[in-house]
This record gives sequence, C-alpha cells and structure tokens, in this order.
Amino acid sequence: MKRRSWTGFLLLALAGLVLSWLIGCGAGQSPRGGTQQTQGTAEIEFWTMQLQPQFTDYFNQLITAYEGQNPGVKVRWVDIPWADMQSKVLTAVTAGTAPDLVNLNPDFATQLASKKAWLPLDSLIKPAEKTLYLPKIWQANSLNGVTFGLPWYLTTNITLYNQDLLKTAGVKPPTTFAELAAVARAVKEKTGKYAYFTSFVPQDAADVLQSFVQMGVELVNLEGKAGFNTPAGKAVFQYWTDLYQQDLLPKEVLTQGHRRAIELFQAGELALLSTGAEFLPTIQTNAANIARVTDSAPQITGNTGKQNVAVMNLVIPAKSDVPEAALKFALYLTNDLNQLSFAKLAGVLPSTVAALKDGYFTNTAGKVPTPEDRARSVSAAQMNRAEVLIPPLEGIKELQGIIYDNLQAAMLGQKTVDQAIAAAAAAWDGR
Repeated sequence: MKRRSWTGFLLLALAGLVLSWLIGCGAGQSPRGGTQQTQGTAEIEFWTMQLQPQFTDYFNQLITAYEGQNPGVKVRWVDIPWADMQSKVLTAVTAGTAPDLVNLNPDFATQLASKKAWLPLDSLIKPAEKTLYLPKIWQANSLNGVTFGLPWYLTTNITLYNQDLLKTAGVKPPTTFAELAAVARAVKEKTGKYAYFTSFVPQDAADVLQSFVQMGVELVNLEGKAGFNTPAGKAVFQYWTDLYQQDLLPKEVLTQGHRRAIELFQAGELALLSTGAEFLPTIQTNAANIARVTDSAPQITGNTGKQNVAVMNLVIPAKSDVPEAALKFALYLTNDLNQLSFAKLAGVLPSTVAALKDGYFTNTAGKVPTPEDRARSVSAAQMNRAEVLIPPLEGIKELQGIIYDNLQAAMLGQKTVDQAIAAAAAAWDGR
C-alpha cells in the first residue's frame, strides 16, 4: 500500500487501546499543568488523539468561535499521539492531574469508568440532549446503567467489491457469512482468485472475533468464563477452518494483517474488501483501474444481523475543576452542526441522528452519486443498527490471542475443531 489514510490509522487506534490498569500507574508528569479557574476565567484542558496536524485549523477555529460565544472560558487543546494516549491518561488519572475533557474510545473509557475515573453524566444531561444521539451508540458510553461519556465520531466497515470478478463468477456481493462461503467457492472456481481476506493474526484487527458475536456466540459469560465453548462457537470455528482448508482463503491470512487484504484487492486478486468507506479515495489513487470497477455493499454479518461500529467519545475526569464548563464544551463539539462539519472533513460518520440524515450521507442532495457517495451512503445506513460488538472486558486482547491461536491450529490441521475450542476455553478459564 503506497499511502495510508488517516481513518485507517484511526481504526488501528480504536482497536489498539485496550486497558491494563497497572501500565503507567504511578508518579509522572503529563502534558497537563492543572486546570485553572482564576479571576472569573475557566480554562478547559481538552485532549484529543492523533488529530494534529491534519485538523489543526479546524479545531483552532472551532475553539476560537466557542470562546467568543462564551466569555470567561478558555480552551487549551492538547493533541496526544495515539500510541501514547493510554499511558498518559492512566498516569494523569492516577496522579490527579487529568485534563477536563478527553477523547477516547468506549473500550478503554469503560474500563476506567469501572474505577470511577469519569464524571457520571446522567443527572447533568437533559433528556432532550440525550435523544440527539443514536441510541445504540449512546449505550456504548454506559456502564451498569451509568453514562460516563458522550458519543463523538464513528467509523464502520462496509464491503467494497470488484464488480468484474463477481460478474465473471456469476454471484452478487454476500451479505452474510453463509453467503460468503458460496461466493468464495464460485469466485475461486470461475476466476482462480480469492473472494475474501480476514486476518487471523492475534495482533491485528478483531474482525474474526467480531464474527463470533455476529454469528450468535457469547464470548464471555456473566462469571467471566469462556462463553464460546458451545455448539454456536464450534460452528464458527468450523466455518473458518473449512474455508481455509478448502483453499477459499489466502494462506497469508495466518501471517499477515489487513494491509495484505488491501494490497490484494488493489492488485485485482481479491473480490471483496471489508474496510471503511473512507478508504475508497486511496484505492482510486493507488489502483485507478480497480477503483473504476469497485462498488459498495453492506458489512457482512451473521444470523444475528449485527453490524459493528468503532466509536470515539468524550469523557470528563471525575476530578475536573470545571466539570460544567467541560460538559458544555463537549455538547458543543458533538452538536449536529459541528459533527456534520467534522464528518465531512475527516471522512467519518456523526453520532447524532439529525446529522446522519443530512443529504451528504443519504444521497438526497440532488446530484448523481459518485462511488464515494454510494460508499458513504451504505456506511451511514448501517448506523441505526450498528453497535460495539466486542464487550468492554479487561484482557480482551488476551482472549483474542487465545481464540486466534487455537483457531489457527484447527485451520492447519494441528488440532481438531473440538480440541481447538476446548483448549481455547481452558486457556481463558485457567488464566
């Protein structure tokens, strides 16, 4: 891949921020110098993740406008590299020097919410304000019935497909994993190419883990034990094992990540690509001939119909000196107008109902839709039912590694499916 999109980088950030409470705890300095509230002026320290320099002008203008509308309020914006955000937030929260408003993702934020690190918002947010946001996205910012954050921007996968390869194979883009198996077989038989690539590398994205949830599998039960050692879980192990052993998945799925899927798709060697709509312009730049025959379809799912979304949110540390000012600014950042303008600029999706209905996302703006318009429309249409599929769970990356390692063993014939799923369950329960 010659160029990497900012939103692709965002997806890595969303997948990579998984909490280990012990990491980074202890004394240390963070970028925060302490919230100030002197001479009638409230200073809000606002941390974002990997938004500079691409969006520096946007946020500077937004902050200037807000300060002009709110005399006596100053916003100090600090942007943190995504790789550093976890440790810096943990250090700041532990040391009592956290900022007043932080841009995180629900997985990381939820596990800190269990430590009561964030300000509960239910008594501070009006019912009318809550209804502005997509209901299922709002739920991703709650723990045990307590709201700890506001939804901000979203990304979701759709299916980009090579129309020529599917036409030659005589099939339509699959919408379910059951259909995918048939499409993969037809594409291989008629074109000699592969239909699909999803990575089984434990350190890569969690698409395979999400497929368990989409196919009706509970990953972990209420007691924290393995919930996947069931007939439904076995069926998912068998599904991926069969695809691999029948040569319907590239061999590299065991050793390479999502980047390899992109390379194969751009080379015309892959019929389907599960990725974000925002990646289409990159394909147009890197492989114009493939982009010309590329169209968009909804995200592939299982019998549950569940579709995944990655969420960024805003949380207010419980020890903020200016919680009311921080909440007011957070509501401003996430209102319909500002979400819509940022979504257009960044190629992401808004989390508010009204912004998502804008003609920019629904192709009702009175123009002939471009391929980018169609991709964006398909992506936006998923938002009313999309949800965060992987539960907020300490050790979730360990669980992914355990499942992927044993699933690989089954795919390679080193273990039977029964042995692989039993070994995975025993490894998780015996930690």
